[in-house]
Amino acid sequence: MSTYWRVLISLLLLFAMQFAGIPVSAAPQEPPSAISATHITQANIHKAVASLAGFAQALQKKTGVPGIAIAVVRGDKVLYARGFGVRKIGTTLRVDANTVFQLASVSKSLASTVVAGAVGQGRVKWTDPVAKYLPGFTLSDPYVGSHVTIEDMFSHRSGLPDHAGDLLEDLGYSRADVLSRLALEPLDPFRITYHYTNFGLTAAAQAVANAEGMTWSALSQHILYGPLGMTSTSSRWSDYHNNANHATLAVKRNGMWINSSREPDAQSPAGGASSSVNDLAKWMMLELSEGKYHGKQIIDRAALLQTQQPLMLTKPANPPNRGSFYGLGMGVSYDEAGFLRLSHSGAFESGAATTYAMLPAAHLGIVVLTNGEPMGVPEAIAMQFYDVVEFGKVQRDWPSLLFSAFAQLMAPTGDLVGKTPPAHPNPALPLDAYVGRYVNTYYGPATVTVKNGVLLLAIGKTGKFTLRHWDGNAFSLQPSGENAPGLTSATFTPASTAHAAKLTIDYLNANGLGTFVRGPLY
Repeated sequence: MSTYWRVLISLLLLFAMQFAGIPVSAAPQEPPSAISATHITQANIHKAVASLAGFAQALQKKTGVPGIAIAVVRGDKVLYARGFGVRKIGTTLRVDANTVFQLASVSKSLASTVVAGAVGQGRVKWTDPVAKYLPGFTLSDPYVGSHVTIEDMFSHRSGLPDHAGDLLEDLGYSRADVLSRLALEPLDPFRITYHYTNFGLTAAAQAVANAEGMTWSALSQHILYGPLGMTSTSSRWSDYHNNANHATLAVKRNGMWINSSREPDAQSPAGGASSSVNDLAKWMMLELSEGKYHGKQIIDRAALLQTQQPLMLTKPANPPNRGSFYGLGMGVSYDEAGFLRLSHSGAFESGAATTYAMLPAAHLGIVVLTNGEPMGVPEAIAMQFYDVVEFGKVQRDWPSLLFSAFAQLMAPTGDLVGKTPPAHPNPALPLDAYVGRYVNTYYGPATVTVKNGVLLLAIGKTGKFTLRHWDGNAFSLQPSGENAPGLTSATFTPASTAHAAKLTIDYLNANGLGTFVRGPLY
């Protein structure tokens, strides 16, 4: 399983406060605003807001994360908006409330608002099949392929495997390439299995864009970003990259923070939006006002409230831990005080960590954006903030809890991680026996060549790897890309001493799709 998958799913569970522990009641039938918030005091909210600078500065000092931006809204007012640190390692460019960050999977929540806007205008329905607007779209079960809806994809209940298609993106494939190959993925039971997918949601969003006759980025601008005056927000990576006030991604390597990058346009609706905390404050106001912004109805109320309902169980209740749910593009949970909490986190292993959390009952929301690799910083800030809001003080050592959890989540998972090559390995075949073209319907062709006595492997459009002998016909390779799991194996199956017949790459084989069959010899 990919590190990206483990991080994102666990963020949802962590942010549902699984460390705390009260049972979850049944899903509410009334809209979120119907829940009472009488014990949340104005004094505690002021105290929580006043604590934010200390929370951010302490975490920045502890971790070295380059930049942090935070905004808090209540009703139609911004209570707080501030930046900390720098936008890029090696510079003195300061983060402010208008600095643009890559949002990673917080993009899903913006996307659900965009689709709600389209639904409210009457041209599409949440229950429309994706295939109705996405020509040629299907899945490995034709019934599911023709019946899976926009709502199914936005709630991750299509039956597609976790993060289906993400490894194709790592190999350079386009959105259209990935969406067409989802038909080759095995499926779990339809509408009763929760598996988090970027490209399943992207397929649904693309279907809506097609129905509206626009690109996804144009539709997002037309329905949401433009009407709300979110002038620093975009669903195109180029807009983020060309913004003079953007935060460059950063990762920690050998104890040092270095600049990084990630271009996620292929999965833009699921992970490719960028924004500032000032802009996201406007979006939270809209969500907390059931589609209104400063009194004007921007998004249809009924279509928007559908996104905030718990549609899929993501983790069953196991007392004392509460269960958690997923709505349409956002997490839906009940916190330790018993309030409905809407939230989502985003994580790029290549250097972004983001989160928001809203309490509809109190008309209160916080968003925290960072340009550092996922380690729990934004979640720790948000958790501490809500502890003060609800209880008057921080209840737990959230940084320690989250940092420990993230250290485990981010640990490499490749099948050769931590292993030592055999001291006396079995011999390989002559290297020329492995040279050739290998065919795989899902991942595309793999080509093995020899250069200076070393095997080189090329897969898909951009995947390039060095194969180093491990044992017998097994070689090691170091994957690259957002979902790279660490050192993994590539094993040839010889047809004879003259050539290999197959090549199986372990990190590509989680769903049984990672075997490449040799084509015609050179």
